This record gives sequence, structure tokens and C-alpha cells, in this order.
Amino acid sequence: MKHRALGSSGLEVFAVGLGCMGLSQSYPPFPDKKEAVSFLRRAVEMGEDFFDTSELYGIYANEELVGEALEPVREQVVLATKFGWRIKDGKCLGLDSRPGTIRMAVEGSLRRLRTDHIDLYYQHRVDPDVPIEEVAGTMKELAEEGKILHWGLSEPGIETIRRAHRVFPVTAVQSEYSMWYREPEKELIPALEELGIGFVPFSPLGKGFLTGTVKRGQSFADDDIRHTIPRFNDPENLEKNQAMAHRIMKFSKTHELFPAQVALAWLLHQKPWIVPIPGTKTEDRLQQNMSAAYVELEDGDWKELGDILDQTEVFGARYSESMLKMTGR
Repeated sequence: MKHRALGSSGLEVFAVGLGCMGLSQSYPPFPDKKEAVSFLRRAVEMGEDFFDTSELYGIYANEELVGEALEPVREQVVLATKFGWRIKDGKCLGLDSRPGTIRMAVEGSLRRLRTDHIDLYYQHRVDPDVPIEEVAGTMKELAEEGKILHWGLSEPGIETIRRAHRVFPVTAVQSEYSMWYREPEKELIPALEELGIGFVPFSPLGKGFLTGTVKRGQSFADDDIRHTIPRFNDPENLEKNQAMAHRIMKFSKTHELFPAQVALAWLLHQKPWIVPIPGTKTEDRLQQNMSAAYVELEDGDWKELGDILDQTEVFGARYSESMLKMTGR
């Protein structure tokens, strides 16, 4: 199997992880619990060993699902989950990374995940009201207590990463990165390389767009995250962005690959410490995603693909304005 180390931390995982969020929220329809448990266990049988969840997904439901599914194979997998929210009576009331809240969160996640340790524990979004040094210090304490093995940050700013890393080494940073969102190439990836931190891109398939399955004129349900995103909910943006999807599909067909395989293989080609976490709910899509780890192209092919991306403009923001305000802090 193709495994990768996340930076210099020593944490090794399969080259393409599995984002579990879509089993519980953001991408309807959702499978019933029995079906989802069966899918996750099948993923392990197929060789997947890196599973990403959060206390926020479905407000605890996704962690409970992942915990039930993977409890029988816990020693074979790496579990990543996230903290950083004030949750009360089944509702998220905003950010909260105070040490006391973190400690309550980790105990809840351990219980729901049916484990005595979390392999990789991310701050889900940077809390501007809590110094990152305080968060990093709490992570160090949790590691010393054996409750977490590694920690990371999701959608942080560069200076936040540096400050956190000085207190307690960061294993991985999670942010959006794909062929149609390349902003991390400017500052984030160079900084991670300098510091020896792994990169875990989420939405590596552009929330499904890069697979070629999102068509012009398509509408999205109110509980579909794409309903709130300008790249999808603005018909003009959706129409203009079809150019990239079509060019990637054409490239894929020429090389007898699926578009998802090309999109993920491109990410893997960028750096040897990048591990994308596409989400899916079906075995055939999971097989496509995992097989991207074995895609090999000639130098000329990578250049052709790079030229396609450089010459194709992307239209619309990747998040709603309110969500963008929570990134890069």
C-alpha cells in the first residue's frame, strides 16, 4: 500500500484519506447508519486507514458513527477529529478554544469514538479570543496524558502556525486545496515545507465539481453546503467554471482515468507530504479515490495538466462571506 508521512512527525497514513463529514451533513442524501457503518468497515478492508471527522459534523453524530464502525479495527486506523466549538443542546453557538472547553471536547470525542486516544486532533477554526499559544499548551498537556498523539490546525493563518509550532510541534495543517483552489501554493505550502508540517487538503475534488458530475444550471438543496457557496449558487459562476471541468474530463479520458483520479493524483504530485481527504459514500467512488495513489504520468503529462490549470480562470468565492471570515487567522 502507498503510505505517506505527514511532515517530519513520523505519522504515516495511506496517501488518500477518507473525509467522513458527508455521511452525516453537508452533502445530502445521507445513508442510514447501518449502511454507513458497513461502508466504513469496507473502506478498512480495502486498505484505507486515515479517517477524518469532527465533533461538529452532525453535532456529534459523525463521531458516533465513525466510532461504532471502526471500534473493531481501531488498531488498524488513524483517527483525526476536531475541537474548537461551543456546543449546547445540540446546537453550535460559535467558536470556543478555551482550555476548559477543549478538555470537555476531547473527553466527549474519546467517548464517541470509542477509543482511549485520538491520533490527530485539530483545532477546527482559530479562535481569535484565545491565544494560539494557550491552545498549543493544552495540546501538549493532552499529549503528555496520552489522550492525543498529534495535533493540527484547520484553516489557520501563517503566523498562527508559526506561533503554535514554537510551543508544541504541529503535525498537520488542514485547509482547502485543489486544482480549482490553489491559494495555498503562495504562502502556506512553502511555510509547511520549511517547518516540516504535513498538509491535509479537504475538498480536494472541489466539492464534487472536479469529478464532472456538477452540471450547468444545477441547484442544491438547502442542507447542501454548496447552496451557500458562490461558485455553485451563482448560475453565471457555475456556467463559466464548466470550462475547467470539461478540460479535466478531456485530459482524464485521454489518459484512461477518471477525473477524480487525475484531481487527486495532481495533489499528490505537488509534495510527498500532502494527503488529501476526499469524501464519498460509495465503494466504487472510494476505489477511484484510493487508486489515485497509484497513478503515474509522464513529465509532459503533468506539464499539460499544469498548463490547463494556469490557463483556465476560476469564478466565484470558495466560501460564503461568513465562512471566509473564519479562515486564515
